[in-house]
Amino acid sequence: MISIEKSSKPLKGHVYVPGDKSISHRSVMFGALADGTTEITGFLEGADCLSTIDCFRKLGIQIEHTQRPVHGVPTITVHGRGLHGLSAPDTGLFTGNSGTTTRLLAGILAAQPFDTVLTGDNSIEQRPMNRIIKPLTQMGADISSLKGNDCAPLIIKGGKRLRGITYHSPVASAQVKSCILLAGLYSDSDTVVYEPALSRNHTEIMLRAYGADIHNEVDVKGSAAAILHPGSPLRGIKVNVPGDISSAAYFIAAALLVPGSDIVIHNVGINKTRSGILCVLKQMGADIELENVDESIEPRADLHVRYSQLHGGVNGRFELSGKLIPTMIDELPIFAVVAASANCTTIIKDAAELKVKESNRIDAICNNLKLMGVDIEPTDDGMIINGGRPFVAADIETEGDHRIAMSFAIAALAANGQTRIIDDKCVGISYPAFFNDLKRLLQ
Repeated sequence: MISIEKSSKPLKGHVYVPGDKSISHRSVMFGALADGTTEITGFLEGADCLSTIDCFRKLGIQIEHTQRPVHGVPTITVHGRGLHGLSAPDTGLFTGNSGTTTRLLAGILAAQPFDTVLTGDNSIEQRPMNRIIKPLTQMGADISSLKGNDCAPLIIKGGKRLRGITYHSPVASAQVKSCILLAGLYSDSDTVVYEPALSRNHTEIMLRAYGADIHNEVDVKGSAAAILHPGSPLRGIKVNVPGDISSAAYFIAAALLVPGSDIVIHNVGINKTRSGILCVLKQMGADIELENVDESIEPRADLHVRYSQLHGGVNGRFELSGKLIPTMIDELPIFAVVAASANCTTIIKDAAELKVKESNRIDAICNNLKLMGVDIEPTDDGMIINGGRPFVAADIETEGDHRIAMSFAIAALAANGQTRIIDDKCVGISYPAFFNDLKRLLQ
Protein backbone atom coordinates (compact mmCIF):
# COMPACT_ATOMS: atom_id res chain seq x y z
CA MET A 1 0.00 0.00 0.00
CA ILE A 2 1.15 3.53 -0.75
CA SER A 3 -0.28 6.85 0.45
CA ILE A 4 -0.33 9.94 -1.77
CA GLU A 5 -1.18 13.51 -0.75
CA LYS A 6 -2.58 16.25 -2.96
CA SER A 7 0.34 17.84 -4.77
CA SER A 8 1.48 21.20 -3.47
CA LYS A 9 4.03 21.54 -6.26
CA PRO A 10 3.75 21.45 -10.05
CA LEU A 11 5.43 18.69 -12.03
CA LYS A 12 8.65 19.93 -13.61
CA GLY A 13 11.47 18.37 -15.58
CA HIS A 14 12.17 15.53 -17.97
CA VAL A 15 11.38 11.82 -17.86
CA TYR A 16 12.00 8.70 -19.94
CA VAL A 17 9.22 6.13 -19.63
CA PRO A 18 9.83 2.39 -20.07
CA GLY A 19 9.88 0.81 -23.50
CA ASP A 20 6.64 0.04 -25.28
CA LYS A 21 5.17 -3.15 -23.85
CA SER A 22 3.59 -4.33 -27.11
CA ILE A 23 6.79 -3.82 -29.10
CA SER A 24 8.94 -5.42 -26.38
CA HIS A 25 6.81 -8.58 -26.42
CA ARG A 26 6.91 -8.82 -30.20
CA SER A 27 10.63 -8.15 -30.52
CA VAL A 28 11.38 -11.25 -28.43
CA MET A 29 8.77 -13.41 -30.15
CA PHE A 30 9.71 -12.46 -33.70
CA GLY A 31 13.41 -12.59 -32.87
CA ALA A 32 12.97 -16.16 -31.63
CA LEU A 33 11.30 -17.14 -34.93
CA ALA A 34 13.90 -15.38 -37.08
CA ASP A 35 17.14 -16.71 -38.48
CA GLY A 36 20.08 -15.01 -36.78
CA THR A 37 20.39 -12.54 -33.95
CA THR A 38 17.95 -9.83 -32.86
CA GLU A 39 19.35 -7.03 -30.69
CA ILE A 40 16.78 -5.10 -28.66
CA THR A 41 17.45 -1.76 -26.97
CA GLY A 42 14.89 0.00 -24.79
CA PHE A 43 13.23 -3.31 -23.82
CA LEU A 44 10.61 -3.08 -21.04
CA GLU A 45 11.69 -5.22 -18.11
CA GLY A 46 8.20 -5.36 -16.61
CA ALA A 47 6.72 -8.63 -15.36
CA ASP A 48 4.64 -9.20 -18.50
CA CYS A 49 7.55 -8.95 -20.91
CA LEU A 50 9.76 -11.04 -18.66
CA SER A 51 7.07 -13.73 -18.88
CA THR A 52 7.54 -13.72 -22.66
CA ILE A 53 11.31 -14.15 -22.26
CA ASP A 54 10.78 -17.00 -19.80
CA CYS A 55 8.41 -18.84 -22.14
CA PHE A 56 10.77 -18.63 -25.10
CA ARG A 57 13.72 -19.77 -23.03
CA LYS A 58 11.67 -22.84 -22.11
CA LEU A 59 11.07 -23.30 -25.86
CA GLY A 60 14.82 -23.56 -26.42
CA ILE A 61 15.71 -19.95 -27.35
CA GLN A 62 18.89 -18.42 -25.97
CA ILE A 63 18.21 -14.89 -24.71
CA GLU A 64 20.88 -12.72 -23.08
CA HIS A 65 21.02 -9.44 -21.16
CA THR A 66 24.01 -7.16 -21.70
CA GLN A 67 26.11 -6.11 -18.75
CA ARG A 68 26.36 -2.50 -19.99
CA PRO A 69 22.86 -0.98 -19.82
CA VAL A 70 21.87 1.97 -22.04
CA HIS A 71 20.17 4.65 -19.87
CA GLY A 72 19.88 1.98 -17.17
CA VAL A 73 18.13 -0.45 -19.53
CA PRO A 74 20.07 -3.52 -20.71
CA THR A 75 20.21 -4.66 -24.31
CA ILE A 76 18.41 -7.94 -24.92
CA THR A 77 19.93 -10.32 -27.47
CA VAL A 78 17.73 -13.07 -28.92
CA HIS A 79 19.43 -15.88 -30.79
CA GLY A 80 16.73 -16.90 -33.24
CA ARG A 81 16.36 -20.43 -34.55
CA GLY A 82 13.95 -19.82 -37.42
CA LEU A 83 10.29 -20.59 -37.80
CA HIS A 84 10.82 -24.29 -37.13
CA GLY A 85 13.49 -24.06 -34.44
CA LEU A 86 11.45 -24.13 -31.25
CA SER A 87 11.74 -27.24 -29.07
CA ALA A 88 9.25 -28.89 -26.73
CA PRO A 89 9.30 -27.43 -23.21
CA ASP A 90 9.89 -29.71 -20.23
CA THR A 91 6.88 -28.22 -18.41
CA GLY A 92 3.80 -26.17 -19.20
CA LEU A 93 4.32 -22.54 -20.17
CA PHE A 94 3.28 -19.92 -17.58
CA THR A 95 2.50 -16.45 -18.93
CA GLY A 96 1.89 -14.69 -15.62
CA ASN A 97 -0.52 -11.78 -16.02
CA SER A 98 0.21 -11.23 -19.70
CA GLY A 99 -2.68 -11.50 -22.13
CA THR A 100 -0.35 -10.56 -24.99
CA THR A 101 2.02 -13.43 -24.21
CA THR A 102 -0.85 -15.89 -23.85
CA ARG A 103 -2.75 -15.04 -27.02
CA LEU A 104 0.18 -14.41 -29.38
CA LEU A 105 2.10 -17.44 -28.17
CA ALA A 106 -0.98 -19.61 -28.75
CA GLY A 107 -0.83 -18.72 -32.44
CA ILE A 108 2.81 -19.77 -32.63
CA LEU A 109 2.35 -22.98 -30.63
CA ALA A 110 -0.60 -24.07 -32.77
CA ALA A 111 1.84 -24.79 -35.60
CA GLN A 112 4.54 -26.63 -33.64
CA PRO A 113 5.18 -30.41 -33.82
CA PHE A 114 4.88 -30.82 -30.04
CA ASP A 115 2.08 -30.54 -27.46
CA THR A 116 1.99 -27.68 -24.94
CA VAL A 117 -0.10 -26.45 -22.04
CA LEU A 118 -0.37 -22.67 -21.79
CA THR A 119 -1.62 -20.93 -18.67
CA GLY A 120 -1.18 -17.87 -16.47
CA ASP A 121 -2.23 -16.35 -13.16
CA ASN A 122 -5.78 -16.12 -11.79
CA SER A 123 -6.55 -13.09 -13.97
CA ILE A 124 -5.43 -14.84 -17.16
CA GLU A 125 -7.51 -17.90 -16.24
CA GLN A 126 -10.61 -15.69 -16.28
CA ARG A 127 -9.95 -13.82 -19.53
CA PRO A 128 -11.79 -14.95 -22.70
CA MET A 129 -9.77 -17.17 -25.03
CA ASN A 130 -12.52 -18.35 -27.35
CA ARG A 131 -11.75 -15.32 -29.49
CA ILE A 132 -8.49 -17.06 -30.46
CA ILE A 133 -9.62 -20.69 -30.07
CA LYS A 134 -12.27 -20.22 -32.77
CA PRO A 135 -10.05 -18.84 -35.59
CA LEU A 136 -7.13 -21.15 -34.75
CA THR A 137 -9.48 -24.13 -34.94
CA GLN A 138 -10.68 -22.90 -38.34
CA MET A 139 -7.02 -22.92 -39.43
CA GLY A 140 -6.72 -26.61 -38.46
CA ALA A 141 -5.19 -26.21 -35.00
CA ASP A 142 -6.10 -28.51 -32.12
CA ILE A 143 -6.58 -26.11 -29.21
CA SER A 144 -8.99 -26.39 -26.32
CA SER A 145 -9.72 -25.03 -22.86
CA LEU A 146 -8.69 -27.49 -20.15
CA LYS A 147 -11.63 -26.52 -17.93
CA GLY A 148 -14.08 -26.26 -20.83
CA ASN A 149 -14.85 -22.60 -20.02
CA ASP A 150 -13.06 -21.03 -23.03
CA CYS A 151 -10.33 -19.73 -20.72
CA ALA A 152 -6.78 -20.80 -19.90
CA PRO A 153 -5.24 -23.27 -19.26
CA LEU A 154 -5.11 -24.01 -22.98
CA ILE A 155 -4.13 -27.43 -24.32
CA ILE A 156 -2.47 -27.18 -27.73
CA LYS A 157 -1.83 -30.40 -29.62
CA GLY A 158 1.09 -30.37 -32.03
CA GLY A 159 1.68 -31.79 -35.46
CA LYS A 160 -1.22 -30.08 -37.21
CA ARG A 161 -0.99 -28.60 -40.70
CA LEU A 162 -2.45 -25.12 -40.73
CA ARG A 163 -4.36 -23.55 -43.59
CA GLY A 164 -4.76 -19.88 -44.36
CA ILE A 165 -8.17 -18.38 -43.65
CA THR A 166 -10.06 -15.16 -44.12
CA TYR A 167 -11.34 -14.19 -40.70
CA HIS A 168 -13.77 -11.41 -39.81
CA SER A 169 -12.99 -10.43 -36.23
CA PRO A 170 -16.02 -9.06 -34.37
CA VAL A 171 -13.75 -6.75 -32.35
CA ALA A 172 -10.77 -4.60 -33.23
CA SER A 173 -8.20 -6.50 -31.17
CA ALA A 174 -4.47 -6.49 -31.84
CA GLN A 175 -4.05 -9.64 -29.74
CA VAL A 176 -6.61 -11.60 -31.75
CA LYS A 177 -5.28 -10.32 -35.07
CA SER A 178 -1.67 -11.02 -34.11
CA CYS A 179 -2.45 -14.55 -32.90
CA ILE A 180 -4.01 -15.41 -36.26
CA LEU A 181 -1.22 -13.78 -38.28
CA LEU A 182 1.49 -15.61 -36.33
CA ALA A 183 -0.27 -18.92 -37.02
CA GLY A 184 -0.49 -17.73 -40.62
CA LEU A 185 3.30 -17.70 -40.87
CA TYR A 186 3.03 -21.51 -40.89
CA SER A 187 -0.06 -21.85 -43.08
CA ASP A 188 -0.34 -23.23 -46.61
CA SER A 189 -1.98 -20.11 -48.09
CA ASP A 190 -2.71 -16.47 -47.43
CA THR A 191 -4.17 -15.38 -44.09
CA VAL A 192 -6.45 -12.32 -44.01
CA VAL A 193 -7.89 -10.74 -40.85
CA TYR A 194 -10.66 -8.18 -41.19
CA GLU A 195 -11.46 -5.81 -38.31
CA PRO A 196 -14.18 -3.17 -37.84
CA ALA A 197 -11.35 -0.67 -37.30
CA LEU A 198 -7.57 -0.85 -37.50
CA SER A 199 -6.24 -2.03 -34.15
CA ARG A 200 -2.65 -1.36 -33.15
CA ASN A 201 -0.46 -2.54 -36.01
CA HIS A 202 2.89 -3.27 -34.35
CA THR A 203 2.72 -6.89 -35.53
CA GLU A 204 2.37 -5.89 -39.17
CA ILE A 205 5.07 -3.18 -38.99
CA MET A 206 7.55 -5.39 -37.17
CA LEU A 207 6.96 -8.59 -39.14
CA ARG A 208 7.55 -6.59 -42.31
CA ALA A 209 10.85 -5.32 -40.85
CA TYR A 210 11.81 -8.94 -40.11
CA GLY A 211 11.14 -9.85 -43.74
CA ALA A 212 7.54 -11.13 -43.79
CA ASP A 213 5.25 -10.35 -46.73
CA ILE A 214 2.45 -8.56 -44.89
CA HIS A 215 0.47 -5.36 -45.27
CA ASN A 216 -2.67 -3.50 -44.15
CA GLU A 217 -5.54 -2.16 -46.17
CA VAL A 218 -8.09 0.31 -44.78
CA ASP A 219 -11.28 1.18 -46.69
CA VAL A 220 -13.04 4.55 -46.81
CA LYS A 221 -15.36 3.52 -43.95
CA GLY A 222 -12.41 2.67 -41.69
CA SER A 223 -12.71 -1.11 -41.80
CA ALA A 224 -9.28 -2.72 -41.96
CA ALA A 225 -7.60 -5.86 -43.23
CA ALA A 226 -4.22 -7.40 -42.41
CA ILE A 227 -2.99 -9.62 -45.24
CA LEU A 228 -0.14 -12.12 -44.81
CA HIS A 229 1.45 -14.12 -47.63
CA PRO A 230 3.39 -16.99 -46.00
CA GLY A 231 6.69 -18.41 -47.16
CA SER A 232 9.16 -15.60 -46.48
CA PRO A 233 11.77 -16.43 -43.81
CA LEU A 234 12.26 -13.99 -40.94
CA ARG A 235 15.72 -12.53 -40.34
CA GLY A 236 17.09 -11.04 -37.15
CA ILE A 237 17.23 -7.23 -36.93
CA LYS A 238 18.07 -4.45 -34.48
CA VAL A 239 15.03 -3.13 -32.62
CA ASN A 240 15.04 0.21 -30.80
CA VAL A 241 11.91 0.18 -28.65
CA PRO A 242 10.30 3.62 -28.17
CA GLY A 243 8.81 4.66 -24.84
CA ASP A 244 5.35 3.29 -24.15
CA ILE A 245 2.62 5.88 -24.72
CA SER A 246 0.46 3.99 -22.22
CA SER A 247 3.07 4.72 -19.54
CA ALA A 248 3.56 8.29 -20.76
CA ALA A 249 -0.19 8.88 -20.45
CA TYR A 250 0.00 8.96 -16.64
CA PHE A 251 2.50 11.81 -16.65
CA ILE A 252 0.59 13.62 -19.41
CA ALA A 253 -2.48 13.45 -17.17
CA ALA A 254 -0.56 14.55 -14.09
CA ALA A 255 0.81 17.62 -15.87
CA LEU A 256 -2.68 18.52 -17.12
CA LEU A 257 -4.19 18.14 -13.63
CA VAL A 258 -1.63 19.94 -11.43
CA PRO A 259 -1.47 23.74 -11.93
CA GLY A 260 1.87 25.14 -13.12
CA SER A 261 3.18 21.83 -14.43
CA ASP A 262 5.56 21.79 -17.41
CA ILE A 263 7.27 18.52 -18.36
CA VAL A 264 8.92 16.76 -21.29
CA ILE A 265 8.48 13.01 -21.80
CA HIS A 266 11.22 11.75 -24.11
CA ASN A 267 11.20 9.23 -26.96
CA VAL A 268 7.52 8.22 -26.79
CA GLY A 269 6.00 6.02 -29.50
CA ILE A 270 3.37 7.92 -31.51
CA ASN A 271 2.13 5.15 -33.82
CA LYS A 272 -1.27 6.39 -35.06
CA THR A 273 -2.98 3.16 -34.00
CA ARG A 274 -1.85 3.86 -30.40
CA SER A 275 -1.84 7.64 -29.98
CA GLY A 276 -5.55 8.40 -29.90
CA ILE A 277 -5.19 9.88 -26.43
CA LEU A 278 -3.03 12.71 -27.80
CA CYS A 279 -5.67 13.57 -30.39
CA VAL A 280 -8.52 13.44 -27.88
CA LEU A 281 -6.78 15.49 -25.19
CA LYS A 282 -5.82 18.16 -27.73
CA GLN A 283 -9.48 18.38 -28.77
CA MET A 284 -10.29 19.06 -25.12
CA GLY A 285 -7.75 21.88 -24.96
CA ALA A 286 -4.61 20.14 -23.70
CA ASP A 287 -1.32 21.92 -24.33
CA ILE A 288 0.76 19.06 -25.79
CA GLU A 289 3.53 19.64 -28.32
CA LEU A 290 5.38 16.98 -30.29
CA GLU A 291 9.09 17.75 -30.50
CA ASN A 292 12.01 15.94 -32.19
CA VAL A 293 9.69 13.71 -34.23
CA ASP A 294 11.44 10.62 -35.67
CA GLU A 295 9.53 8.75 -38.40
CA SER A 296 11.55 5.52 -38.27
CA ILE A 297 10.10 1.97 -38.25
CA GLU A 298 7.99 2.90 -35.23
CA PRO A 299 7.49 6.70 -35.08
CA ARG A 300 8.40 8.51 -31.88
CA ALA A 301 8.66 12.02 -30.43
CA ASP A 302 9.31 14.00 -27.26
CA LEU A 303 6.04 15.16 -25.66
CA HIS A 304 6.07 18.63 -24.12
CA VAL A 305 3.05 18.91 -21.79
CA ARG A 306 1.86 21.97 -19.82
CA TYR A 307 -0.98 22.39 -17.34
CA SER A 308 -4.27 23.00 -19.12
CA GLN A 309 -7.92 23.52 -18.19
CA LEU A 310 -9.85 21.01 -20.27
CA HIS A 311 -13.31 21.48 -21.73
CA GLY A 312 -15.97 19.80 -23.87
CA GLY A 313 -17.47 20.89 -27.17
CA VAL A 314 -19.72 23.86 -27.81
CA ASN A 315 -22.58 22.03 -26.09
CA GLY A 316 -20.52 21.32 -22.98
CA ARG A 317 -20.20 17.64 -23.83
CA PHE A 318 -17.46 15.40 -25.18
CA GLU A 319 -18.14 11.99 -26.68
CA LEU A 320 -15.47 9.34 -27.17
CA SER A 321 -16.57 6.39 -29.27
CA GLY A 322 -16.16 4.39 -32.45
CA LYS A 323 -12.81 4.02 -34.16
CA LEU A 324 -10.95 6.14 -31.60
CA ILE A 325 -11.54 3.55 -28.87
CA PRO A 326 -9.05 0.90 -30.17
CA THR A 327 -6.36 3.59 -30.46
CA MET A 328 -6.49 4.32 -26.72
CA ILE A 329 -8.09 1.28 -25.09
CA ASP A 330 -5.32 0.94 -22.48
CA GLU A 331 -5.40 4.67 -21.74
CA LEU A 332 -9.13 4.84 -20.97
CA PRO A 333 -8.66 4.50 -17.18
CA ILE A 334 -6.36 7.52 -16.99
CA PHE A 335 -8.44 9.39 -19.57
CA ALA A 336 -11.49 8.90 -17.32
CA VAL A 337 -9.55 10.53 -14.46
CA VAL A 338 -8.66 13.51 -16.65
CA ALA A 339 -12.23 13.77 -17.99
CA ALA A 340 -13.56 13.83 -14.42
CA SER A 341 -11.53 16.98 -13.79
CA ALA A 342 -12.81 18.74 -16.94
CA ASN A 343 -15.72 21.14 -16.74
CA CYS A 344 -17.95 19.10 -19.06
CA THR A 345 -19.85 15.86 -19.45
CA THR A 346 -17.81 13.10 -21.10
CA ILE A 347 -19.49 10.07 -22.62
CA ILE A 348 -17.38 6.99 -23.35
CA LYS A 349 -19.04 4.43 -25.65
CA ASP A 350 -18.06 1.29 -27.60
CA ALA A 351 -15.57 0.29 -24.90
CA ALA A 352 -17.04 -3.02 -23.69
CA GLU A 353 -13.55 -4.51 -24.19
CA LEU A 354 -12.64 -2.84 -20.87
CA LYS A 355 -14.65 -5.54 -19.09
CA VAL A 356 -12.20 -8.28 -20.05
CA LYS A 357 -8.88 -6.65 -19.24
CA GLU A 358 -6.81 -7.39 -16.11
CA SER A 359 -9.94 -6.35 -14.24
CA ASN A 360 -13.40 -5.23 -15.26
CA ARG A 361 -12.10 -1.74 -15.85
CA ILE A 362 -15.51 -0.15 -16.34
CA ASP A 363 -16.46 -1.19 -12.81
CA ALA A 364 -13.02 -0.40 -11.36
CA ILE A 365 -12.95 3.09 -12.88
CA CYS A 366 -16.51 3.97 -11.88
CA ASN A 367 -16.37 2.53 -8.37
CA ASN A 368 -13.12 4.28 -7.49
CA LEU A 369 -14.02 7.61 -9.05
CA LYS A 370 -17.30 7.56 -7.12
CA LEU A 371 -15.27 7.08 -3.93
CA MET A 372 -13.35 10.22 -4.93
CA GLY A 373 -16.54 12.27 -5.24
CA VAL A 374 -16.99 12.11 -9.00
CA ASP A 375 -20.44 12.03 -10.60
CA ILE A 376 -20.01 8.99 -12.85
CA GLU A 377 -22.25 6.17 -14.02
CA PRO A 378 -21.27 2.94 -15.79
CA THR A 379 -23.02 1.86 -18.98
CA ASP A 380 -22.96 -1.45 -20.84
CA ASP A 381 -20.07 -0.30 -23.03
CA GLY A 382 -18.52 2.63 -21.19
CA MET A 383 -19.47 5.38 -18.78
CA ILE A 384 -20.91 8.88 -18.39
CA ILE A 385 -18.73 11.32 -16.46
CA ASN A 386 -20.15 14.62 -15.23
CA GLY A 387 -16.87 16.39 -14.59
CA GLY A 388 -15.82 19.46 -12.68
CA ARG A 389 -16.31 18.34 -9.09
CA PRO A 390 -13.27 18.49 -6.79
CA PHE A 391 -11.66 15.13 -6.04
CA VAL A 392 -11.61 13.83 -2.48
CA ALA A 393 -9.15 11.32 -1.08
CA ALA A 394 -10.18 7.66 -0.86
CA ASP A 395 -8.89 4.14 -0.41
CA ILE A 396 -8.45 2.74 -3.92
CA GLU A 397 -8.99 -0.96 -4.67
CA THR A 398 -6.90 -1.77 -7.73
CA GLU A 399 -8.06 -5.40 -8.15
CA GLY A 400 -4.44 -6.15 -9.00
CA ASP A 401 -4.71 -4.05 -12.18
CA HIS A 402 -1.60 -1.99 -12.88
CA ARG A 403 -3.44 0.58 -14.99
CA ILE A 404 -6.04 1.21 -12.29
CA ALA A 405 -3.28 1.62 -9.69
CA MET A 406 -1.33 4.17 -11.73
CA SER A 407 -4.42 6.06 -12.89
CA PHE A 408 -5.64 6.63 -9.35
CA ALA A 409 -2.17 7.51 -8.11
CA ILE A 410 -2.41 10.42 -10.56
CA ALA A 411 -5.96 11.25 -9.43
CA ALA A 412 -4.60 11.44 -5.87
CA LEU A 413 -2.41 14.40 -6.87
CA ALA A 414 -5.59 16.46 -7.32
CA ALA A 415 -7.59 15.06 -4.38
CA ASN A 416 -8.04 16.81 -1.04
CA GLY A 417 -6.60 14.60 1.68
CA GLN A 418 -4.55 11.41 1.64
CA THR A 419 -5.37 8.74 -0.94
CA ARG A 420 -4.23 5.18 -0.34
CA ILE A 421 -3.53 2.79 -3.22
CA ILE A 422 -4.21 -0.55 -1.53
CA ASP A 423 -2.21 -2.77 -3.93
CA ASP A 424 0.57 -0.67 -5.44
CA LYS A 425 2.86 -3.62 -6.25
CA CYS A 426 0.92 -4.49 -9.40
CA VAL A 427 2.50 -1.51 -11.22
CA GLY A 428 5.53 -3.77 -11.71
CA ILE A 429 3.62 -5.52 -14.49
CA SER A 430 4.35 -2.61 -16.85
CA TYR A 431 6.20 0.18 -15.00
CA PRO A 432 8.31 -0.91 -12.00
CA ALA A 433 9.84 2.58 -11.50
CA PHE A 434 6.53 4.48 -11.79
CA PHE A 435 6.36 5.88 -8.27
CA ASN A 436 10.05 6.86 -8.27
CA ASP A 437 9.68 8.72 -11.57
CA LEU A 438 6.54 10.48 -10.35
CA LYS A 439 8.26 11.55 -7.14
CA ARG A 440 11.23 12.93 -9.10
CA LEU A 441 8.95 15.13 -11.27
CA LEU A 442 7.34 16.55 -8.12
CA GLN A 443 10.60 17.56 -6.41
